[in-house]
Amino acid sequence: MDFLSSNSQVLMEKSLSFLWAKQAAILDNIANAETPEYKEKVVTFEESIRAQLEEAASRPEGAGKAVRDILEDASFTVFDAQEQTRMDDNGVDTTEQMVEMIRNAYQQQYVYSAINKHYSILRMAVRGQ
Repeated sequence: MDFLSSNSQVLMEKSLSFLWAKQAAILDNIANAETPEYKEKVVTFEESIRAQLEEAASRPEGAGKAVRDILEDASFTVFDAQEQTRMDDNGVDTTEQMVEMIRNAYQQQYVYSAINKHYSILRMAVRGQ
């Protein structure tokens, strides 16, 4: 067990992995925007971790997993969307993907900033200042 990492730090690290996978999926989608029968890739993380946390909270105390265990076991899911937006069965809307790419970049920037702040606080505590 890592005593220097809080649950929020573990969640930020998992979120960063998710955001990297999401960025890769978005770039794949944009690159294949003109490929016939290509299905848009979608990456999810929030729904699965929320469901696991709600399930653990609904169990009697001590019967389920600890929050830390749920966070450490959390993973993202990549699947193909079943939407068809064009006659060639390609499901990619490039405008939507570009907006999502920018949104994802802002989320990455926020997570980097939060991780940096966490380590700044640890450095300050170690130095005793």
